[in-house]
Amino acid sequence: MRDERQEHPIGAQDVLADGVETAVFDGREVRKGTVAAFVANARALERSVEGTPESRRLEAQLLRAVPDLRSIGVLDVFTPRTPRLAAVMGGAERARGR
Repeated sequence: MRDERQEHPIGAQDVLADGVETAVFDGREVRKGTVAAFVANARALERSVEGTPESRRLEAQLLRAVPDLRSIGVLDVFTPRTPRLAAVMGGAERARGR
């Protein structure tokens, strides 16, 4: 879906039409709601107590979303603002070999 030659603004409906649940980005099928779920989980992580079962579940869910976020291009234009989220995201990137 990424097109470096984009000549006009793109709206949500241009990426996923009504009734469509997934799209393919960089060869990876990504479900709608992925970015919003990631943001909700990142916010919940910041409110959670580090080292608790809840925080570990949130970290695991965030890590599972990283490949999808990378394929969409989110990680090309945004970086984590909090040290805790940056550490989780850094772990995903280290596991990838970056």
